Amino acid sequence: MRNLVISLAVSLPLLTSVNVSADVVVKMETSAGMIELTLDDASAPITVANFVEYAKAGHYDGLVFHRVIPGFMIQGGGMDSSLQPRKTRAPIQNESDNGLSNRRGSVAMARTNAPHSATSQFFINTVNNTNLDGSGSRPGYAVFGEVTSGMDVVDAISAVETTSVGRFRDVPKQPVLINSVTIAD
Repeated sequence: MRNLVISLAVSLPLLTSVNVSADVVVKMETSAGMIELTLDDASAPITVANFVEYAKAGHYDGLVFHRVIPGFMIQGGGMDSSLQPRKTRAPIQNESDNGLSNRRGSVAMARTNAPHSATSQFFINTVNNTNLDGSGSRPGYAVFGEVTSGMDVVDAISAVETTSVGRFRDVPKQPVLINSVTIAD
């Protein structure tokens, strides 16, 4: 019995030194102000890696929030100010079953009706949108982070005047640019 206790005591430090994925901090400089996001790598590793790869490649720089619906969300990450799409990589696996919820301030992946169609576009919920969460066998919209600073900027973007442009609805009349997206070290 004495050997067992010693063995457990020696193994305990090894268990506590396991490297757990750390959250990723993102600085998003927009024409409306700075938004800081904290991405949850432990809960949404595929989605976070996808977003970080796009950010590091400069994909988001110069794009706009092209869809703004007050009392719902703001969406960006795919269109320039002329509403021309930027080339993306292949879609990723939907991680909407990760336990995170589409609540005010959360960041989620935009997608088509096909559950596994998300590429670079994301949205920030301006209210609780739990109806966008997955339920049972129905996939939802994968939350992968939250706004940790700059929710006032998100709210200001949400309040801009919008219009329809061609097939696009809820487009800000004055473009709201994403100047840069950087990953904090």
